[in-house]
Amino acid sequence: MKILNIKNSTGTIACALFESSVGFPADYLRSATNLMSIKIRGKQASCDFQDIAPGTYALAVVHDENMNGKIDTNLLGIPTEGYGFSNDAKALLGTPSFSAARFTYDGRNLDMTIGLHY
Repeated sequence: MKILNIKNSTGTIACALFESSVGFPADYLRSATNLMSIKIRGKQASCDFQDIAPGTYALAVVHDENMNGKIDTNLLGIPTEGYGFSNDAKALLGTPSFSAARFTYDGRNLDMTIGLHY
């Protein structure tokens, strides 16, 4: 998976794959089915998950600039760090629901591109 629109090379990119709405997306350290933390080099990063069983998933990508392991938000719950979701899912306030970001994976190679929003 290729990550686009990374504004700087500070911190890390966290790619979190969820198989249910539990903890999606804010509690990715504890609730994600698979999790990768990638160093950013030259404002570029990519995540490649291996050995994922067919099923329904949602993907959250976070530019964790301060490397605190969470999506930082303001008082209204709107993310203050870069974020992106499968299906380019969006919400009016805060983060989108699992159902808005979910996709079906059939076990074959799947190329995805996630653009970050700040």
